[in-house]
Amino acid sequence: MGPLKGIKVLELEAIGPGPFCGMVLADLGADVLVIDRPSDPGLGLGRGRNVEVMMRGKRSLTLDLKSKDGVAAAIELASHADALIEGFRPGVMERLGLGPDVLLAKNPKLVYGRMTGWGQDGPMAARAGHDINYIALSGMLHAIGRAGQPPAPPLNLIGDFGGGGMLLALGIACALVETGRSGKGQVVDAAMVEGAGLLGAMFSGMLASNRWNEQARGVNLLDSGAPWYDAYETKDGKYVSIGSIEPKFYADLLLRLGLDKESLPAQMDVAQWPVLRKRFGEVFRGKTRDAWCAAFEGSDACFAPVLTFSEARSHPHNVARRGYVEVGGIPQPAPAPRFSRTPGAISRKPPERGEGGRAALADWGLGEAAIKKLTGLGVGFAD
Repeated sequence: MGPLKGIKVLELEAIGPGPFCGMVLADLGADVLVIDRPSDPGLGLGRGRNVEVMMRGKRSLTLDLKSKDGVAAAIELASHADALIEGFRPGVMERLGLGPDVLLAKNPKLVYGRMTGWGQDGPMAARAGHDINYIALSGMLHAIGRAGQPPAPPLNLIGDFGGGGMLLALGIACALVETGRSGKGQVVDAAMVEGAGLLGAMFSGMLASNRWNEQARGVNLLDSGAPWYDAYETKDGKYVSIGSIEPKFYADLLLRLGLDKESLPAQMDVAQWPVLRKRFGEVFRGKTRDAWCAAFEGSDACFAPVLTFSEARSHPHNVARRGYVEVGGIPQPAPAPRFSRTPGAISRKPPERGEGGRAALADWGLGEAAIKKLTGLGVGFAD
């Protein structure tokens, strides 16, 4: 099931973008086998694997990569994989004896996926960092925030997941397609600082055409500067969002708000945006969020209520689309995107350390003697 059915992926235990990449590939049908450390290093949520949603659909075995036998076992495992995901700092895999040269020599078709913050080289490559640092260096963080306020971290969505794990998943999928043509593997170097920058490609054009002011936040079209592209508080202390950029959508917005266009400043009169914002704010505070949802029903004003994660699961549109599922008692987003002929699916709940690894190796074509040999090299199973 899924377009990546039959693809075998070896994922080395990590946090954030690496597991997200593995989850995306597993959702789309790949058989993802995680090499976990023998004991929990405290990288996760500290409440058991079941709540680590990004581990869904995978199987696990345990192995100490710091031991000589563990390295030998990892090399053997990689020889049976189509792709590998690792998220160590540059040079760590090479020092372990598991660098691309070693693994590609053993398995020339291997797609070797590398996830780092700063990239495999460059003056900052060896430094520690997190999402907020990578998006800061890309220019993205500077652009996010309200007027007169410091930059606002957009959770860890841009670096870790959008510019990191998702981009690595795409890179691995593309490299697998090329391997199918050439019969050769290669290294995919995904750096979050570059992925974050790539997500901001549109703004390069806006800067070049003088349609973006980067000297201040909260004064532009998409950064809360435009009063008709923002979130507003409602009577009950909740929020709604509007994105009425195009004139016809803006006209529908005014209609739903009960405002006369002639009594307001022009939509694109930047100097008068504070006046528009004040008026919109007054009107939106006059009704509850649900009342505004009713008022905008069927509207093309580009309106939506601002929902919490929990509320989003039960919204009628998301329910109709089956956008959320429950796995192991944990509600979570369903696999995406949708495929008409080979739909993705979540094959199993997150594995405990070592769970399902023996069966995975058998599915990968390893016989009992080979599995016994790997066990002798330190590979551990929970079943």
